[in-house]
Amino acid sequence: MDEQRAHHLLRAERARVEKLLRDAESGDRSDREAADAHDGASDAGELLTAETTDNAITAALRDRLAAIERAEERLAAGTFGRSTRSGRPIPDERLEADPAAELTVDEAAEAEQQGR
Repeated sequence: MDEQRAHHLLRAERARVEKLLRDAESGDRSDREAADAHDGASDAGELLTAETTDNAITAALRDRLAAIERAEERLAAGTFGRSTRSGRPIPDERLEADPAAELTVDEAAEAEQQGR
């Protein structure tokens, strides 16, 4: 993949994830405030479930941001577009769909089967 295209894809994905993370963190604060102000009129279990869900979403977005940062590091090091496991090229089509991809499709499927 062309380096300029990779930079563009990573910038766009970073901006998308950072916005989602800001929105999720804002929702986390709202849920915590609602739980703190719980007056018994709403179900405390629902508030706890919403807070737990928001926390999981926030953690997943932080993980995604970390993956983007690793991809940016690979781009700077000249190893972007190669599997971090085998060094084999990752097809451009996969990088277009997921610019932070670290493994080939086959390697990712194998890792998922192994529970990694």
